[in-house]
Amino acid sequence: MARSVLLPAALLAALLLTPLVSAQDTAVYRTPRPALAAIVDAPLAPVTSLSPDRRHLLLLDRPDSPGIAELAQPELRLAGLRINPAANGPSRATYYTGLTLQPLEGGPARRVTGLPERTALGDYAWSRDGHLIACTLRGEGGLELWLVDTATARARPLTGPVLNAVLGDPLVWLDATTLVIRRLPADRGAPPAPATLPPGPVVQENNGRKAPSRTYQDLLTNPSDEKHFEYHATSELALVTLDGKIKSLPVRGLVTLVSPSPDGRLLLVSMLHRPYSYLVTWGRFPTSVDVLDREGRRQYRVIDRPLRENTATDAVDPGPRNVTWRADQPATLSWVTALGRGAQTPDKATARDAWFTFAAPFTGKPVEQQRFEYRVGSVQWADDTFALVTESWTTTKAQRTWQVAPGTPGSPRRLLHEFNSEDRYKDPGRPATTRNAFGRPVVLRSADGGTIYLAGAGASPDGDRPFLDAFEVATKTSTRVWRSAPPQYEEFIAFTDASATRALMARESPTEPLNYVVRTLPTGELTPLTRFANPYPQFAAVKAEVIHYQRADGVPLSGKLYLPPGWTPDQGPLPTLLWAYPREFLSEEAAGQVKATPERFVRVSAQGPLPFLLAGYAVLDDPAMPIVARKGQKSNDTYVEQLVASAQAAVDELVRRKVSDPKRLAVGGHSYGAFMTANLLAHTNLFRAGIARSGAYNRTLTPFGFQNEKRTFWQAPGVYAAMSPFNFADKVKDPLLLIHGLADNNPGTFTLQSERFYQALKGHGATTRLVLLPHEAHGYRARESLLHMLWEMETWLDTYVKSPPGEKPKSE
Repeated sequence: MARSVLLPAALLAALLLTPLVSAQDTAVYRTPRPALAAIVDAPLAPVTSLSPDRRHLLLLDRPDSPGIAELAQPELRLAGLRINPAANGPSRATYYTGLTLQPLEGGPARRVTGLPERTALGDYAWSRDGHLIACTLRGEGGLELWLVDTATARARPLTGPVLNAVLGDPLVWLDATTLVIRRLPADRGAPPAPATLPPGPVVQENNGRKAPSRTYQDLLTNPSDEKHFEYHATSELALVTLDGKIKSLPVRGLVTLVSPSPDGRLLLVSMLHRPYSYLVTWGRFPTSVDVLDREGRRQYRVIDRPLRENTATDAVDPGPRNVTWRADQPATLSWVTALGRGAQTPDKATARDAWFTFAAPFTGKPVEQQRFEYRVGSVQWADDTFALVTESWTTTKAQRTWQVAPGTPGSPRRLLHEFNSEDRYKDPGRPATTRNAFGRPVVLRSADGGTIYLAGAGASPDGDRPFLDAFEVATKTSTRVWRSAPPQYEEFIAFTDASATRALMARESPTEPLNYVVRTLPTGELTPLTRFANPYPQFAAVKAEVIHYQRADGVPLSGKLYLPPGWTPDQGPLPTLLWAYPREFLSEEAAGQVKATPERFVRVSAQGPLPFLLAGYAVLDDPAMPIVARKGQKSNDTYVEQLVASAQAAVDELVRRKVSDPKRLAVGGHSYGAFMTANLLAHTNLFRAGIARSGAYNRTLTPFGFQNEKRTFWQAPGVYAAMSPFNFADKVKDPLLLIHGLADNNPGTFTLQSERFYQALKGHGATTRLVLLPHEAHGYRARESLLHMLWEMETWLDTYVKSPPGEKPKSE
């Protein structure tokens, strides 16, 4: 039977299990001090989208945090999906409350009119000429299709509530006047009745084949679930013209992808089908990939991929994968296929992938373009003489970019770039694009075709310095066109003209929020486009600095240190919160690279550590906690040792700077950062307290791998045991606050992880508290939840960390 997230009263009453306050207060939401509460209600900057014709910047207003009532609406959890049956779409989707069109070539911004007073916009798509925007709007009966005319800045409805967004974006432009939509079947009828009595046992069987699977959640569990999944996820394709007329196509099923060919004559369509699985999510269900014409008739079957229960979680799919349309041709498919053992490239290297193209009308055989030693990730098109293919290998982090001539299959290719993807300092950047006659993005080249433009983050020991380079393909030499320079942080978005002399940029500084400007590259002239106000004026006096220090084994580390407004060294060291997230690396050089950038605006999130600056704490945000693979070993073979060494180095540096009181330190993190926190409290005495949110603490509950650990529990039982803080619950002597969403849907971090860890800590007499947030998934959204989370964290820190050395915690 389909499952709802509506909670029984007893579960809601158990929200707080070990109160710091009186028992009658434990089942209510609490609010932190006003300074922290204001962070939850701070306005969010709009999301932006550049029009295909580069004439408008679309600003999409984001709402405040929703109320808990919104998250408490009926929700179905099926095949790894979370479905709002009333909306015929995902239950936790992002939505927008308004639209504004900002001209790039001057003139005032225009607010889009014609929308309902209480607007909830979802998916949106520009027409290829940039004159229209199609979008979904949630009405009383479900999702409607609306259209925005950029000339008039006015919106109007095209359809009633007929869209089905359960399996993804339900709309796409077919041509300048026609959209393809996924609509609810006209004869869908009422949903299946809940099963009152089981017809028999639920049976699963394996016939001797290895079938490793990550710890997915919200899976199908019985035949009733299967029926509900099919009912809610099934859609039929239809064409919609600009006058709102709908023409249904004879295509019905579990449609996951609709991609029109560049010329608009054909549709690439992916559909799920039976048999389903109770072990994996819908993304591994059997899938057919077909090319259809505008009448819905099949023209070519690319593949019918079987159920993928028995393949490793990091294995590539069998048969054609990454199936897309070639952007520079009317109707040519492109895909990659994994090769068997013994295959070779023309230069005798081991070949793992072959890249194919196949043009309509799909007669004869697909054309093998090239073979590659690694796994092909992407193809970026320009024309018959020029395309860029990127390949990479996960184990070594090697990445290469090749120039190929797709019009001459098998012709010699040229290696343009090769680097280690962990080495941010050597990343050459990504090609700038333009729109071709089909409205598709293609690689932008100079008039003579010899130069492309590369934009990158520009990582350096001083922080990120974004850049734009002119790259001469023949000589493989770069000329720097522009580079961000202090005191601002600026990032290239796109060229706004055909001559590549004017560019849309995102620009910010430590005291100025991100805004958009147009930069004239030859002169450096700036034309402001937006003027978003600082949503956090109370943080204007916060001091921020990127600090550098070294681990005992010589690995260089860094983090961003924030000091509360008004603090001076003569006031003495501060109580301090370290908030971190460990990451694995193959080399010390990559592990030591700097990520923090001093020129960036201080972005404050209720889910991060920065609100506690307003409560008098210093904050070390994202201090490096690298786990480096030693020679002959995997990274996690020495996880605890390296984690402790990194934490010790950070603490030593804070104390050396006389910023932090070593007796008043707390550590915290979310997800893998929570896992880190529990381990540090189990294996060190560095911290007076910890805060762990939505973590996993017992790695035997994720036996087929976790994070970047590819080995199974049975291959490395010692590693799993040593890394699990659950096994060391008796060693945790400092207070630990555990927070978790009751609807966590992240693989491996199911709520049971915190519940069992809490029981283990309690059983050994630890000072601990478990807070379960109703209706919250892995990340928390409801306003009530965020305010309560901040209150819990504030109360925990004030109770166990803020009191001066030598004094007992406030609760004792």
